[in-house]
Amino acid sequence: MADDGAPIESDARLKAREQVLALLSHEMRTPLNGVLGMAGLLAATKLDATQQAYLSALRDSGELLLGLVNDILDLAKLDSRPLELEPVETDVERLLQGVCELLSPRAHSAGIEIAWSTLGLLPRLRADDGRLRQILFNLAGNAIKLTQTGGVLVTAAKVGQAGDGIRVRFSVKDTGPGVAPESQTRIFEEFEQTEAGARAGGAGLGLAIVKRLAAAFKGELGLISPPGEGAEFWFEADFALADVALVDVGQSTTAATPSLQGRRVAVISANPIVQQAARMQIETCGGQVVDTPRRAARPPVAVLIDPDPGAAPPPPPPGAPAIVLLAPEARDRIEAFRAAGYAGYLIKPLRRASLAARVLAVLGEPGVAPTPFAHAPVEDERADDERASGAPPEGLRVLLAEDNPVNALLARALLTRAGCVVVRASTGEEALTALEQAPYDVVLMDMRMPGMDGLTAARTLRGRGDRTPIIALTANAFEDDRRACLDSGMDDFLSKPLDPKALHAALARWTRGAQSSDG
Repeated sequence: MADDGAPIESDARLKAREQVLALLSHEMRTPLNGVLGMAGLLAATKLDATQQAYLSALRDSGELLLGLVNDILDLAKLDSRPLELEPVETDVERLLQGVCELLSPRAHSAGIEIAWSTLGLLPRLRADDGRLRQILFNLAGNAIKLTQTGGVLVTAAKVGQAGDGIRVRFSVKDTGPGVAPESQTRIFEEFEQTEAGARAGGAGLGLAIVKRLAAAFKGELGLISPPGEGAEFWFEADFALADVALVDVGQSTTAATPSLQGRRVAVISANPIVQQAARMQIETCGGQVVDTPRRAARPPVAVLIDPDPGAAPPPPPPGAPAIVLLAPEARDRIEAFRAAGYAGYLIKPLRRASLAARVLAVLGEPGVAPTPFAHAPVEDERADDERASGAPPEGLRVLLAEDNPVNALLARALLTRAGCVVVRASTGEEALTALEQAPYDVVLMDMRMPGMDGLTAARTLRGRGDRTPIIALTANAFEDDRRACLDSGMDDFLSKPLDPKALHAALARWTRGAQSSDG
């Protein structure tokens, strides 16, 4: 009998340890989130140069401490019990897109680019998408931290067959300082860092976490870093297909993308990452890339132009419609490029489907919605890509379910600045009552609240048949928390401290077409 009881005690201890880690994550991150969030609000006020310098140091130190807390707690959670993967149907393109778009504000604020592409079409896989996302996020985030010029390219490609499935290599390549040969054998160990990594800050745990996750996939992890050529971290593993009938990778189950077969497209960018990603996406769509459009024997049908961020719009080249590539932060320049004669725009990081559709649109292809600047209001074009929207629709009714007064103050301030009408609830029960009494366009729901928590409230709401979009708010950084939120019926997930751009993008995603409270 004693032997039978031992595993149960062990499981109970493991569960208790996980609960302690979750509590620690919440209790340590919550005050840090408050500090960073309020510092963000302060940054939007009028400050002199000295105050700005002090505030910048405060935010940098806080973000470094928050990253350290995240890594330590994440590593402890991975060590608490053997990691069990939970495979689900996974769209690789959406995975890469999500990672890069989440990290793009960080990259652009550092003056570099982040971009993605697959090498050819990939079918949907059976994979633990959350753990894959964590691997890519850690690798790409580390690359951004160490790269000062150029940028980071995230790719995925089939590298072989694996029974009824395929072997896929995920790669994160940067134009940073690279990794010295003597450091390459120990870079994946705990608390090991390169000299550049130590200067950038952190404890050297991100790659150790990636190593454990790669082992859970029974995959391989490696590094390629020739002297002076940056670094390429790669992860490779075997995956089953979501549909075994699609062993031929030429058949992709990714949402249908218009073909650029037989069409020549030029890409003009001083950034090698933007240039390479655009090339790969065009070629995956069946198109050809023209490197020097003015010297080409056959001119391109369209030209993608990545302009200098601070310069006036250059005149578009003659002979083919020009499409400007803009960061989300540069959306206020859309009208200037329209006036300069550009036929359309795309938001960076580029989306392959949007790229193909926009090229065909400016060519006036039949069956493709016309979206050139000359024929469509800017507002209509922005409906194609929520990242081009500067703020959510005016007058959105938002129910904010948040018990922490500092986090509630931060969220209310950001939402009010965006023109939203905000009603606050402090518990899950209050949130459910508020939704019974009045309609809302969206709910921002904290995971952990006294009494009924956010997960229980979301399940209760969905059980009533209420489909109001719910965006989870959490101080926890674990991938398990993200999955728990989505499994409870929530639609999206935001980590604290709330980033204004991420908040606006999430609201735009889930309230597109919503009517304002004014009717």
